[in-house]
Amino acid sequence: MRLVRTVSGAARGAASLWRRVARAVADRMPKGLYARSLLIVVLPMLILQTVVAYVFMERHWQLVTRRLSEAVTRDIAATIAVIESFPQDANYDRITEIARRDFSLSIAVLPNDPLPPPMPKPFFSLLDTALSEEIVRLIKRPFWIDTVGRSDLIEIRIQISDKVLRVLARRGQAYASNTHIFLLWMFGTSVVLLGIAILFLRNQIRPIQQLAAAAESFGKGRPPPDFRPRGAREVRKAAEAFLAMRRRIERQIEQRTTMLAGVSHDMRTVLTRFRLQLAFLGSGPEIEALEGDIAEMQAMLEAYLAFARGEGDEEAVPTDMAEMLRAIEIEADRAGFPVRQSFEGPPLVIVRPNAFKRALGNLVGNACRYAERVEVTARHARGYLTVAIDDDGPGVPEAERENVFRPFYRLDQARNQDEGGTGLGLAITRDIIRGHGGDVRLETSPLGGLRAVVRIPG
Repeated sequence: MRLVRTVSGAARGAASLWRRVARAVADRMPKGLYARSLLIVVLPMLILQTVVAYVFMERHWQLVTRRLSEAVTRDIAATIAVIESFPQDANYDRITEIARRDFSLSIAVLPNDPLPPPMPKPFFSLLDTALSEEIVRLIKRPFWIDTVGRSDLIEIRIQISDKVLRVLARRGQAYASNTHIFLLWMFGTSVVLLGIAILFLRNQIRPIQQLAAAAESFGKGRPPPDFRPRGAREVRKAAEAFLAMRRRIERQIEQRTTMLAGVSHDMRTVLTRFRLQLAFLGSGPEIEALEGDIAEMQAMLEAYLAFARGEGDEEAVPTDMAEMLRAIEIEADRAGFPVRQSFEGPPLVIVRPNAFKRALGNLVGNACRYAERVEVTARHARGYLTVAIDDDGPGVPEAERENVFRPFYRLDQARNQDEGGTGLGLAITRDIIRGHGGDVRLETSPLGGLRAVVRIPG
């Protein structure tokens, strides 16, 4: 039982460690489709090239180099055996000729001087290591080698009886010197293939990026870019579905706007007829009350139509947001409500100016209705416009802050967002802000009342 608990605990610990490692890797992975596609292409090729290079270096290169070094060492051993076993002329001309002709070695017999001090090992000492091991194994005499002093030659000095044998051999005799050509070809072709793959991926991913940009632009209510289906079959089908959806939405908005225009015309005709009939009836308290009811009906009708229409027929254009906030401040001052405003960042923001001004005006007017102090601060930075409207009024309970954006919703306590109105002010505001690709939320203000925060991409 204890063994089972131990194994179970170890399995849970390993699973938890794996989840943490996977989460850390996922956090560091690129988020874009283009970068991830490049990783899908590049990583397997890099792994393959690394494995091939390692196996080639470990097996082929070292094996060939050791065999060549062994062959050179055997030739040197045979030369030493001839020198020590058979009489030679005074200058060793005969054995020198044999070594040059048969072994491709340049030898010289030197006086019995001490061998030079060992040379420093090169960083990549495959030849140095292989040749030294073969001399120790086959010749078993004191020696000195220099594999870096001359680029194309190897110098070897070996102590024999009362002499020193100096041997000069070509590097290619003891070292697979042309192997790097294979590696260069391998990595060179990999770079070319990666370049072709990157170009291909760019051409395949660009239609997806264009589709995302078109959808984002349409969602923000901005003029659609010059977009048409391109790329692979699946991407084309998605683009065609998006275009069909956009046409249906635009047609629906157009039909709704036409219908609302007709309703507005008919209702205004009836209200105008009421006003004319009241004008013929003269004046009096009852007549004034009826005129007030007609004016209220007119205001309610305009509010309903504005909410249903959503200001969707206005185009988004670059707008001076600092100037818009100054205009809102001036209008509030004229109405007798002191409003302080400030703006930070580039002033031009792409919005539907009339609709966006109306949304901000609703929020500022609502704050002025229930507070004595109102401050508007706006900041345009990092691709977003953030506008905060703070007041010192009674505020809205946290549980009701989402409900007040519902059409026709009224608060019974605290502040009534549309007291004496239609209950559509905040609903219209949120509809306009979301039509710009942003949102509006309510928070507790540092002034003690309510803070309305508007954030849209800009």
